[in-house]
Amino acid sequence: MPKILVISASPSSTSRTERLGELVAERLDTYAWHTDHLRVRTLPAAPLLGAQVGHPAVSAAVEQVAQAEGIVLATPTYKASFSGLLKTFLDLLPQFGFAGKAVLPLATGGSTAHVLALDYALRPVAHSLGARHVVQSFFLLDKHLDVSGGTLRVLPASSQGLDEVMEQFRMALPAPSRLPVAADERR
Repeated sequence: MPKILVISASPSSTSRTERLGELVAERLDTYAWHTDHLRVRTLPAAPLLGAQVGHPAVSAAVEQVAQAEGIVLATPTYKASFSGLLKTFLDLLPQFGFAGKAVLPLATGGSTAHVLALDYALRPVAHSLGARHVVQSFFLLDKHLDVSGGTLRVLPASSQGLDEVMEQFRMALPAPSRLPVAADERR
């Protein structure tokens, strides 16, 4: 069964970006793919910052990337760029760590002034890692992400655009099935 890895890279445990990663993973898991969610903030800081790829947790995370056929990058926007936490993790990957993979870049932020961070910062990194196809990226404004009762809901102002880029991503993946599968058929 093909694998998709959602990588969320917010340092906050209450992050809308991490919840967006969860939502995307849940939606993609309804198709015939196995979807995992890597929360970079949960990796041990010293080995991550020290580029200790041999550390068991860091090594396991790098291996998850290697085994995936599709990668979703979910990042908050800080200082007009993607998170340093994501950059730190991506720097640990081999030179062509995304070779043969489809990649969907997603970002969240408080202002549309940061939209270009996806195309001018994150997309080139995904290409430099050898991605087979980087689909159209998508930026979600924080005000379009409602967290009520611990559940994320994407408001209509962003939901259609998110659905469209997720469909582009789905179509860029290997095709075990283009139709959703029943819950009892998964895994």
